[in-house]
Amino acid sequence: MKQKLYFFIFCTLLGWKVEGTIAPEVKKCVLIAVPHTSWWDFFLGIFSRAILNIEINYLAKKELFVFPFHYFFRWTGGRPLNREKNENKVDSIAAIFLKNEVFRLAIAPEGTRKKVSQWKTGFYFIALKANVPIVPVSFDYQKKVVGYHPPFYPTGNIETDVAFLETYFIGVVGKNPELSYTPKG
Repeated sequence: MKQKLYFFIFCTLLGWKVEGTIAPEVKKCVLIAVPHTSWWDFFLGIFSRAILNIEINYLAKKELFVFPFHYFFRWTGGRPLNREKNENKVDSIAAIFLKNEVFRLAIAPEGTRKKVSQWKTGFYFIALKANVPIVPVSFDYQKKVVGYHPPFYPTGNIETDVAFLETYFIGVVGKNPELSYTPKG
């Protein structure tokens, strides 16, 4: 019932569509959502995962997970992350994958909603360390499409792999076009 409601709001009322999916057997992965130019991207992710009826998680600083807000963050797939300087984030996040039977982690590789010329590489090293695929997810506001692309297993050659992953985002326009990431390919 909820899935139909999300579909009605997202697709019928707002005019968006979801293309592609994540195969049910892909229980663990790192999803890279690009471009990330607006806080509205969070809602695109929430609606699209509800329509696909799959669990997708995200990380947020642990300080946000206090009463009563922790209910909302947990309900939307949030997991607290300790962001102290002395802790290796890649190792900490890879450990979360080990502890869970299903964990699909959504990350914006731009690391901000501002214009950037290159991605942060944490997503790549997390996927490599956790031995999980990377699933590109495009938020195209111009076409009103959230696209889920095939899983990609990192090879360890970051330059080649990132160049390949960027090809999924050529021509994809964010909510704020001037802030959209421009792939080098």
